[in-house]
Amino acid sequence: MKSGVVIFPGSNCDQDTVNALTSVTGTKAVTVWHKETTLPKLDCIILPGGFSYGDYLRAGAIARFSPVMQAVSEFAKKGGLVIGICNGFQILTESGLLPGALMVNRHLQFISKLINIRVENNKTVFTKRFKKGRVLHMPIAHYEGNYYAAPEILDRLKKEDRIIFRYCDDDGKCTEKSNPNGALYNIAGIINENGNVLGMMPHFERAYEKILCSEDGKDLILSIMEKFNDR
Repeated sequence: MKSGVVIFPGSNCDQDTVNALTSVTGTKAVTVWHKETTLPKLDCIILPGGFSYGDYLRAGAIARFSPVMQAVSEFAKKGGLVIGICNGFQILTESGLLPGALMVNRHLQFISKLINIRVENNKTVFTKRFKKGRVLHMPIAHYEGNYYAAPEILDRLKKEDRIIFRYCDDDGKCTEKSNPNGALYNIAGIINENGNVLGMMPHFERAYEKILCSEDGKDLILSIMEKFNDR
């Protein structure tokens, strides 16, 4: 599997993501600078976490205008796999590649801790190795992770089974207490209509081996690999 990681000014999880992809897939992930107007031949491109352009205006608002985002959008339109992690998720919503918006956390504080998320849909290219309802342990680190969408959009996400991950407790119950940032419907991750663009706030690239507190993120990468190993 050939994967790439975009680097924006202010990205700080790009090398973590490169290391995770390279370690799990056995193939060196490449980096793509934000000023590039074309992408190399890739199977999957990832927008990493961090603070692109210092999160000026709001998270992801300036990064959406980076030259590389036109190439990412074209890649997605052609069916290429795109993942936005944390700040990457924010960029995807700002770019219109995913619906809704990420607002400031309800307690107006930056959150950095290990949380639980429940797998809501295991029939996507990103979640094939998970059982539906499985509780995953991954870290979050964000100030603007409070997912919001208009009621009609939320209804559509539910109806089309496009809510992929929800914040939950240890028993898999999605409660207000288990919601770290106030996200609507405890949403931690969603996909687009075609199922090839995923946005999620938890950092799966920081949860792919035991020394990092969890190996749950590894199965997300392996799920994607299965698609290309079958070719």
